[in-house]
Amino acid sequence: MVEEGKPRAVIVGGSIAGISSAHALTLAGWNVLVLEKTNAPPSGSPTGAGLGLDPLSQSIIQSWLPQPQLLNNITVPLTIDQNQATDSEVSRTLARDESFNFRAAHWADLHGLLYNALPSNIILWGHLFLSFHVQDEKGFVIVKAKVLETGKVVEIVGDLLVAADGCLSSIRHKYLPHFKLRYSGYCAWRGVFDFSESETSETIKGMRKAYPDLGKCLYSDLGSCTHNGFYELLNKKLNWIWYVNQPEPEVKGTSVTMKVSSDIQKMHQEAEKVWIPELFKVMKETHDPFLNVIYDSEPLEKIFWDNVVLVGDAAHPTTPHCLRSTNMSILDAAVLGKCLEKFGAEKVRSALEEYQLIRLPVTSKQVLHARRLGRIKQGLVVPDREPFNPKSAKKEDYEELLQRNTPFFNDVPLLLSSILPST
Repeated sequence: MVEEGKPRAVIVGGSIAGISSAHALTLAGWNVLVLEKTNAPPSGSPTGAGLGLDPLSQSIIQSWLPQPQLLNNITVPLTIDQNQATDSEVSRTLARDESFNFRAAHWADLHGLLYNALPSNIILWGHLFLSFHVQDEKGFVIVKAKVLETGKVVEIVGDLLVAADGCLSSIRHKYLPHFKLRYSGYCAWRGVFDFSESETSETIKGMRKAYPDLGKCLYSDLGSCTHNGFYELLNKKLNWIWYVNQPEPEVKGTSVTMKVSSDIQKMHQEAEKVWIPELFKVMKETHDPFLNVIYDSEPLEKIFWDNVVLVGDAAHPTTPHCLRSTNMSILDAAVLGKCLEKFGAEKVRSALEEYQLIRLPVTSKQVLHARRLGRIKQGLVVPDREPFNPKSAKKEDYEELLQRNTPFFNDVPLLLSSILPST
C-alpha cells in the first residue's frame, strides 16, 4: 500500500514504540510499513502489564486519534504519587504528591487503541526481521524479513529504517557490536490481579481499606532493601511490581521477561514476610505472575547512523522507576515525526540530527535518574549518599522518592508545543 511520491519508512517492531512511530511518520507524510514477528495483534494478553502515561504522552496520543476521548475511555487517572514505608504489618507515608497528572493503562488496551487508529495494512504481522543494509549510492535501506507462516524471505526497500526492536535491539547491535546492557542488581516479580468477578472479596475490601486512594494513586511501598509499586487499572484490575535484589539470572532468547512457574511458591513465601497481609493476598491470588530481569544501559552517544534511527528501548534501555519507558517511546516517535516533517524527505539526515539533538540529552538524564531512584529504593549503594533505609531515613531524604524530581519532568519540546491543549 504505497502512495507514489511519498518517502518510505520501514519500522522494525510492533510494540508501543513501533506503533507510535507509525502514527507519527504517517502524519508526517511518509509511507510506513511495520515488521512484527508476532502473528496477530495482542488481545488482552494475560502477561501484559500496566503503564503510566504522563500529560505530554496523553496529548500526543490524543493528537493521533480520530476521537481523542478514546484514550480516557481505556485509562484511569493517577492524581497522587505516594511513597510509604512498611514493616510487613503497617505502612506510614514518607512522601506524597497530590498534583500528579498521569493516567494508568493496561499495555494491551493502549496497544489496541493505537493499532486500531492506524490505516489498514500498515503492519506486517508474522514477519521476522533478519537483516538490513544501506545502499550508499541511492540512499536506500534494504530490509530482509522472513514470513513465518511460509518461511519465505522477502526484501523491503525504504528511505528510512526505524529500529523499535527493544532493549536487545539487533539493529543497534550492527552499529554497536560491543554494546552491553547493564544489569541493575535486581529483578521484578510482576502481575495484573483481575478482581472483576470478586470485587466484594475480602482481598479487595482489605486493599481498599489499607490503600484508600486506590483508583487514583501510584503507591510505592518500601521495605528493607526492596520495594513494590502498584496502582489500579480499568476494568477492575490491579497492576503490581515487586523488585528483589539478586544475582543476574540467565536470560534466554530475545526477551527479558520470563515465565517461571516453579519459583512462584517461593516468591509467595518471601512476599508474606515483607508486605502487609492485604498486599500479599493480592500477589498470591494473581494468576500467572512473571519475572522481569531489570536492565538499563550507559547512555548512548549516537542514536542514528546513515538513514537508520533508534527509538524507544532500542535507544535508551531504562529501569521502570520513573515510568519513563513508554513515555520516552511515545515522545521519541512524536519528535522524530515532527523532525521528518520539518526537513522533508530530501534532508533525512538533517531531520535525524535534530531528533538526536532534542532527545539524547533528555533520555540520557532520565535513564540515569531512573537508575539512581531504583538503587535508592532498593537500599543499594548510591555514590553521594548512605543506602536508604525507610525506617531511619530523614525527612529531607523522602522528597527524592517522588516522580516529579525526574529531569525534564514537565519539559515539552518546542516542536510539539502545537499539540498541547491551550490553557
